[in-house]
Amino acid sequence: MAKPILHLSMKNSQKNTLHRALDLTIFFLLSLLLIVSFPQNNGFTWLLAFLCESWFTFIWILNFSSKWNPVSYKTYPERLLQCYRVDELPPVDMFVTTADPMLEPPIITVNTVLSLLAVDYPANKLSCYVSDDGASPLTFYALLEASKFAKLWVPFCKKYGIQTRAPFRYFSRELLPSHDNSTEFLQEYRKIMDEYEELRRRIEDATLKSISYEFSTADFVAFSNIKKGSHPTIIKVILENKESRSDGLPHLVYVSREKDPKHPHHYKAGAMNVLTRVSGAMTNAPFMLNVDCDMYANNPLIFYHAMCLLLGSKNEQDCGFVQSPQCFYDGLKDDPFGNQLVVLYKYLGSGIAGLQGPTYSGTGCFHRRKVIYGLWPDGRMEIKGRSGKLTDERIQKTFGNSKEFTTTAARILSGLSGISHCPYDLLNRVEAAQEVATCSYEYGTSWGIKIGWLYGTTTEDVLTGMRIHARGWKSTDCRPDPPAFLGCAPSGGPAALTQQKRWATGFLEILFSKNSPFIASFTAKLQFRQCLAYVWLISWALRSIPELCYLALPAYCIMAGSHFLPKVQEPAVLIPISLFVSYNFHTLLEYYGAGFSIRACWNNLRMGRITTVSAWLFGFFSVILKLLGLSETVFEVTKKDQSTTPGEGSDKDTGRFTFDGSLIFVPATTLLLVHLMALVTALLGLFDHVGIESRIGEIICSVWVVLCFSPFLKGLFGKGKYGIPTSTISKSVALALLFLACTITVRK
Repeated sequence: MAKPILHLSMKNSQKNTLHRALDLTIFFLLSLLLIVSFPQNNGFTWLLAFLCESWFTFIWILNFSSKWNPVSYKTYPERLLQCYRVDELPPVDMFVTTADPMLEPPIITVNTVLSLLAVDYPANKLSCYVSDDGASPLTFYALLEASKFAKLWVPFCKKYGIQTRAPFRYFSRELLPSHDNSTEFLQEYRKIMDEYEELRRRIEDATLKSISYEFSTADFVAFSNIKKGSHPTIIKVILENKESRSDGLPHLVYVSREKDPKHPHHYKAGAMNVLTRVSGAMTNAPFMLNVDCDMYANNPLIFYHAMCLLLGSKNEQDCGFVQSPQCFYDGLKDDPFGNQLVVLYKYLGSGIAGLQGPTYSGTGCFHRRKVIYGLWPDGRMEIKGRSGKLTDERIQKTFGNSKEFTTTAARILSGLSGISHCPYDLLNRVEAAQEVATCSYEYGTSWGIKIGWLYGTTTEDVLTGMRIHARGWKSTDCRPDPPAFLGCAPSGGPAALTQQKRWATGFLEILFSKNSPFIASFTAKLQFRQCLAYVWLISWALRSIPELCYLALPAYCIMAGSHFLPKVQEPAVLIPISLFVSYNFHTLLEYYGAGFSIRACWNNLRMGRITTVSAWLFGFFSVILKLLGLSETVFEVTKKDQSTTPGEGSDKDTGRFTFDGSLIFVPATTLLLVHLMALVTALLGLFDHVGIESRIGEIICSVWVVLCFSPFLKGLFGKGKYGIPTSTISKSVALALLFLACTITVRK
């Protein structure tokens, strides 16, 4: 392959003088607050406040260390074909994962697959593998129907240069596209739109079971005896580019790995490892892209952008994988659930990109296959430690007993092309692929331990990316315009908090495991500041305890007649006031810089408090119970919602916080009730032996907490899904009264 003469990408440092000044100012104020709060026989409240503030200071150090050196990458896809011929471009295997057709409707997966099949990249260099962990005939049926539509959709997109390659987004416009008003285009447009509506209708009918599958047919006979969590391997070649035409359609393969209740399946990490082996046995591309089923390709040139980074780096070590930020379509105005992550990626993401590179986010990521296979930058394998020479015996022990697969793995590890020497007849490779997708294949190998996606956590993405960084690889950030991939953010309270709980649980599992970043920093090649960035991320669940205690302190002080803040007449009161103003100005500046409103900034501040004392708190207890051997953590699939036709999802109540009977809402409801009781006691003067002026700071803090939990305040009086269930309120009232009783006991 020819060596690039032109620069395919450029790394640019970003100026952030004002943000650095604010970061240091806040750190200085936190340090002063610690000095003022240092316990000197001032009782329990001052000690607790000091411990919490010490933790907040530590987290702030991690925060601004991670953001200190932001960088961005500029790619030049137009130069790629000046450096490489079309036939020299490397192949890419694309992975799409789905698990439950009820939580992840097949129409969502279909749109993602169609967008990938239609990207601007030689079709004979692409293969799309869809992992269906639910072995659903509905998902398979949807993909079969989509493959027929793809024969119309892909040529239409490339003929007219359509930029939006997911049909549900393209046809959701109220007006006809304005880039081409020719009669030919309009005729084809209406024809394709009618075909898509028919596709959507057939899939919806199948979802509602108004049509039945013919399990006796060759396509569906494998699904006839499927049981949830127990089924054989099913691999179906839906589309095959037999002529290897660059203007044809990419391969499309359906994969459902074998499942048996007696064997652990390791959730998404297990599914990704099966896809890696199946694709290795069938097409064996040197690069792999993985996306979640709702993350469609929004930028048709994203493969060229990614190759600019992967092929244009002076040293392969500088680009072990390319990560695109998670972006979302149809984001609700002002981000009411605080889950659009724009500010997080803009500032923290850019800062980490200036260290060893962005963390792996589990979707929208291009991987080097050899890196996933455990190769170090110096060519050594991760086999029982750092060193390991490539021998047939070691490769077999590491990758498994499949001769066909280990042969292709050896080619990748030796730096040879992974596809040019492999047969294109995919049907003849299905048997070899089925062998590596069985439950027992991984036993005695290094899968999930040293190679592939790593096991032991519900956030396999962060753990896998951290191990790649620990081997000395770097990663790069890819942010083209328009965004590379777009997905749907969880809506409503339960879905948003469930996702946050899974993340917090998985992160804490990493921190308490042998794969902790502290260990990797001392024993491997994880850079120290990259280690701090990972600690900032994986300590989410730990933050719930000090933050819950600190949020409860104002109410406790009001009812117990004590205080943890300097009194109004004391000069030291200026420290927490300055800190409060500086922090909120800093946050507002970040949101303004990202194009958000003041309301969006407030929504994210508010949801930060709610998430910490609910989802992150439950994540903390989940891991503690696992460490004590009392239970195991569970991978909870986030429900996906998608408006696939114009006008859908226009509910006037969109953006309102919703509730269900889950225990996850109990801590926040309890905290709200405790503060309401504290404010009532202050207003009624029930503890008037202590002057109210000595507790004015605590009263203001209590009002602030109530404002932060205003969705729960509305939920106390709401109805239906917008109201907190009576069972949750009853539990919260009992806990709030227990808190009051303990406070009264301490007073006595």
